[in-house]
Amino acid sequence: MKSVVIHTEGQVCVEERPAPSLQAADEVLVRVAYSGLCGSDIPRIFAQGAHFYPITLGHEFSGHVVAYGESVNDLQENDAVACVPLLPCFNCPECQRHYYSLCKNYQFIGSRSHGGNAELVVVKRANLVKLPVDVSLLQGAFIEPITVGLHAILLAGGCEGKEVIVIGAGTIGQLAIQCAKAMGANSVTAIDINNERLQLASKLGAGEALNSEELSPSQIGEHLQERRFDQLILETAGTPETVSLALNIAGPRAQVALIGTLHRDLHLSHHTFSQILRKELTLLGSWMNYSAPWPGEEWRQAMKLFQSAKLAIEPLIASVDRPQQYAASVSALAGGPMQGKIMLKLTED
Repeated sequence: MKSVVIHTEGQVCVEERPAPSLQAADEVLVRVAYSGLCGSDIPRIFAQGAHFYPITLGHEFSGHVVAYGESVNDLQENDAVACVPLLPCFNCPECQRHYYSLCKNYQFIGSRSHGGNAELVVVKRANLVKLPVDVSLLQGAFIEPITVGLHAILLAGGCEGKEVIVIGAGTIGQLAIQCAKAMGANSVTAIDINNERLQLASKLGAGEALNSEELSPSQIGEHLQERRFDQLILETAGTPETVSLALNIAGPRAQVALIGTLHRDLHLSHHTFSQILRKELTLLGSWMNYSAPWPGEEWRQAMKLFQSAKLAIEPLIASVDRPQQYAASVSALAGGPMQGKIMLKLTED
C-alpha cells in the first residue's frame, strides 16, 4: 500500500509499505479517504519532534471500514468513519474522572503509532466515530480540529450569549469562530496579524476583525468597550505575544481559554500579570479535545454542526493532493506554517 513516510531530516517520501492486518478483537481496518496535515505535525516532520522514525503521520483522517475484529458489533463494512486519535488507558485516576485528555498512559495515532497518511490503517474501535450519512468524508477529516475549539468552549460552560473573541485566525481559530457563531454567541470578534485571514474570518462569521499588528492593545480594548462584559476569549495562536494580548484586552471577569501551544517561554510584565488579579479573570487551560461519554460531547457537537450546515471548510483548504503532490506540498513548507489546510486524498469517496 502507498504510505507517506517521514524520515529524519524532514524527508517526506511516498513508499510502498506492507498492508496492516487485524491483530486483536477490538481492532478495525480502515481504508483512508482524506487526511489533514496538522500544525503539530510540522515539528514532527522538520524538527525531529516525532517519537520515532520512519513514521507515517496522520491523526485527522476519515475513511471506510474494510474489516473488524470479533468484538466490534456496531460497525459494518463500508461504514464511513473518522479518527479519534487519542487512546486513553481508561483506568488511571484521571480517566476514572473522565479527564481523558489528561491521561498519563495514553497512546496517540499518528504520533506514538503510525497514522492515517496511508491507504490502510488499523486502529482500535475506540479510535473511531461513525459518520452520519449526511456528513461527507472530507468533513469527517475536519472533525478532530473542530473539537479542539469546542473543548475549550465546553470547559467555559458554553458560549451562548457571550462576547467571544478569537485570537489567532488559523484553521483552529476559523473553525472556532464558526462554532461560536452557530452556538449562540452574542458577538464574535477575530484578532490576527494577517489581513487575508481576517477577511476570511469576516466571511465565516466574525462581526469584527482586528489586526493586532496595526492596533495597540488599548485601541483593541476601545473597539471592545461596548462588549467588555461576559467575554470568552479563545487564544489559539500559541505565542507569548498573543497570550499577553488576551490578558490585556480582557474585560471584567472575562474567561480566557488558552488553546494554542507555546514553543517559546512566556514572560509577563507585572502590569500584564496584574490584569489577571485586577479584572478577576478566569484562566482556562484547554488540552486536546475529549470528555464523557467517550469520546465526548465535542465530537457529537461537531457532527451536528455539519449536519445543520453551520460549518464551511472549503475556504480553509489550501490543497487536496494525491500522495506524491502531498509530499511535495509538505516538503515545500520547510518547517514554516501552513497558509491553509493541506489535505491528503488517498482513495475515492
